[in-house]
Amino acid sequence: MKVILLQDVKNLGKQGQVVEVKDGYAHNFLFKRNLAKEATAGNMRALEQQQRLQQKQADERLEEAKQLKEVLEKLAIKVQVKAGEGGRIFGSVTSIDIAEAIERMGHKIDRRTIDLPTPIKELGDYTVTAKLHPEVQAKLQVAVGQL
Repeated sequence: MKVILLQDVKNLGKQGQVVEVKDGYAHNFLFKRNLAKEATAGNMRALEQQQRLQQKQADERLEEAKQLKEVLEKLAIKVQVKAGEGGRIFGSVTSIDIAEAIERMGHKIDRRTIDLPTPIKELGDYTVTAKLHPEVQAKLQVAVGQL
């Protein structure tokens, strides 16, 4: 019997896959736990429609990430902090501070997308990577200056 998986099933397949299973397994396990539904012509059309919609949404997210990358790479991000002698910062500049500086410039970015291996502890110019999408990374120019 062919079934469409509604959720990931260990040792069987991922959500949205059409797999062949024995009738008893389908009726007694998969259907009772709402893990799958029968692969009828109507259900197959609904699955194809859902997959097209998901693909369209994924393409839109990728395009938005590419546009945001172009905008962010043109920005000169400035973070103002208190510093002592020799350019040492009191505290440090983190991804949260960089995200807030970008937000003040009118663009929204999640702080978790900013890849900052170690917090910035000195004044100067830095290049920071932001992972906007699995396929899109932006190089941000961050200038850390004194108040």
